[in-house]
Amino acid sequence: MKAKLAMLMALILAASLFAGCGSKDTGGTDTGGGAVQPTGETVVIYQNKVEIGEPLMAFARKYEAATGVKVDVKTSGGDSPYAENLKAEFQSDRQPDIFVIEGMGGYNTWKSKLTPFEGEEWMGLTDLAFQVDGVVYGFPVAVEAWGMAYNKNILDQAGVDPSTLTSQQAYRAAFEKIDSMKEELGITSVVAIGAGPDLRWVTGLHNFNGYLSAGLEYGDTTVIDKLNAGEADRERLQEYADWVELLFQYADRAVLLTGNYDAQVGQFGTGKSAFVHQGNWIDPWLADNGVDFPMGFAPHASVYGEHDSIFIGAPSFYVLNNESKNLDAARAFLNHMATTEDGHDYMVNQAKMVPAFTNVTLTPDAPLSADVAMWVKEGKAYTWLQNDMPDGFGMGTLG
Repeated sequence: MKAKLAMLMALILAASLFAGCGSKDTGGTDTGGGAVQPTGETVVIYQNKVEIGEPLMAFARKYEAATGVKVDVKTSGGDSPYAENLKAEFQSDRQPDIFVIEGMGGYNTWKSKLTPFEGEEWMGLTDLAFQVDGVVYGFPVAVEAWGMAYNKNILDQAGVDPSTLTSQQAYRAAFEKIDSMKEELGITSVVAIGAGPDLRWVTGLHNFNGYLSAGLEYGDTTVIDKLNAGEADRERLQEYADWVELLFQYADRAVLLTGNYDAQVGQFGTGKSAFVHQGNWIDPWLADNGVDFPMGFAPHASVYGEHDSIFIGAPSFYVLNNESKNLDAARAFLNHMATTEDGHDYMVNQAKMVPAFTNVTLTPDAPLSADVAMWVKEGKAYTWLQNDMPDGFGMGTLG
């Protein structure tokens, strides 16, 4: 796991070193000026990130124009339960060629449907592929991270220095102060967080990851190993419960209990909350809605003690359906994404992601992804482990 943290750092450093050194032409594949004839092949990709749905469809159209292979992008996520909808796709005649799994939990659910990647060019460009017993099954979608995203303007007005937000005591004092100034600051709540049926993944997966890895060295799986063996660290769990209670206490009740993704992120994006419990994947939403105030991440104080890191990892992976009749075309599409200027432009500039590949020389200009790059450079990361829980435990039992 330490090697994975080193890989995350190398990705950011490489992008920084090469930024501005290469051609700015992201025109991509040269089709020779003529129309490419359709091949008759259609690759169906079923993915779980609503934020990248439109950019991915645009990239797919560009790919079709260059190669003649149609790529049909289907998206389920955000307010819609991806895992449940994916199972419905497989129970019908709509099985995708490419779909998404997250961690060992996803692998254990879908392993009978997977076929490995072998000899792909992109495999030599990342150490973050999903592997089981040395066999590569997953193409890393992106490096992602979350912390307590904050509106710097609001914190400045309130006299709160985000660098001091490293413990539950510090957050409690800051929340109390900001809450007492809500009218002056023009906000309706201190924290935008959702725990309703549309946002079970926020509380049941992401927030719970604080119990699993906050304050521990990167790669430390002590807590989740105990959890998966049916054992809880009761003292740590109580500390985590105190954090949840603090977040809920200073949240907007309507957003907390019944709000959807747009309501939660919109509260932050419109300057009506000082913090939002989300990650750098909200960058496309912020860009689409013209949000331009300065922002960044502070650590989650998920348990007692001091915290100096945010949660960083490559949690989502494109995998291949072993019953697909278009496996070669599916492999080619993913390889194109990882190895061409068009693919790099899509990942960084259009989808606002931090790619998991060392050959990408573009750097993110989206505010939260840029902040993630800073945390990665400094080696300040806690492990992303919630996807290694049993399938359904986070979203079903906890969410």
